[in-house]
Amino acid sequence: MNKLRSLTLARRVAARALMGLAAAAPLTSALAADAWPTQPLKAIVPFGPGSSPDQVARIVGEKAGAILGQTIVIENKPGASGNIGTFAIANAKPDGYTFGVSITGPLVNNTLLFDKLPYAPATDLSPLTLAVHQPNVLVVPASAGIGNVGQLLDALKRNPDKYNFPSPGAGTVSHLAVELLLQQIGARATHVPYPSSPAALTSLLSGDTQFAALPPIAVMPMVKDGRLKALAVTSSKRSALLPDIPTLAEVGVPGIEGSAWIGFVVSSKVPADIQKKLSDALIQAIRDPEVAKRLQTPFMDPVGSTPAEFRAYMDDELKRWAPLIKKLGIKGQ
Repeated sequence: MNKLRSLTLARRVAARALMGLAAAAPLTSALAADAWPTQPLKAIVPFGPGSSPDQVARIVGEKAGAILGQTIVIENKPGASGNIGTFAIANAKPDGYTFGVSITGPLVNNTLLFDKLPYAPATDLSPLTLAVHQPNVLVVPASAGIGNVGQLLDALKRNPDKYNFPSPGAGTVSHLAVELLLQQIGARATHVPYPSSPAALTSLLSGDTQFAALPPIAVMPMVKDGRLKALAVTSSKRSALLPDIPTLAEVGVPGIEGSAWIGFVVSSKVPADIQKKLSDALIQAIRDPEVAKRLQTPFMDPVGSTPAEFRAYMDDELKRWAPLIKKLGIKGQ
């Protein structure tokens, strides 16, 4: 009987101890989140040094690191249309010390362009903030003698299959925005994919292609020196950074919105309180006047949305581009 009582008492003591540990667990977690970060952070960029996502990561990361009191180190992991680096973000240790930037392809369109991805953007990644918009600029060589969108559309309709247009890859916004334009006006042109915006621009200047919708950082220097003519921006409203260039809707082609946006994401397994702390720091950094000015220099419109707003925008992007990708049977490279 004494042995039985001793055993029962021991079990009660053990049970109380476990209950105490369970009660203390949330407090311990909260204290850990309050102390975070206690070491430098790493921001993964799924594209090469000097790319637009790389510039955003460095400009915003410098200020966000100062806000968090830790250095943010940039690590470039390019390849496979951004899938390699974006997978590295999703697969990182879920302590919040590794996050990254990514774009439309790896976060939205690649789920349709590739038969299989090593990660699921909707479940393996959590949005932190939409950092910037980059409305593509519809351009033609100045030597083409085309002065406005109407003249380009007339030329496309009169000469089926005569015109080629470049992009920095199949399924990119530069590709899809033009395909949507062609669909809207009932015209045809041949898409020619290139490995980068500079390579696509070179094809345009050499005459291998005849028109394009490319990021402003790539084309505006050529517009300013007279080699290219800017016809419109592929956004729903005029860019404050390009106030003199009309939207396609303004010149008679509504329903086209193609932004080469860039946003910050992190593994969805990171605790929610740490995600919020990281997101808040990034949003504060993007909205800082000096940071905004630096982002605007390469024609990027700062945003700094909430995570929920960023998630809703990505959902809208999937709805926008999925029918076109499926209709044209576009596949990733």
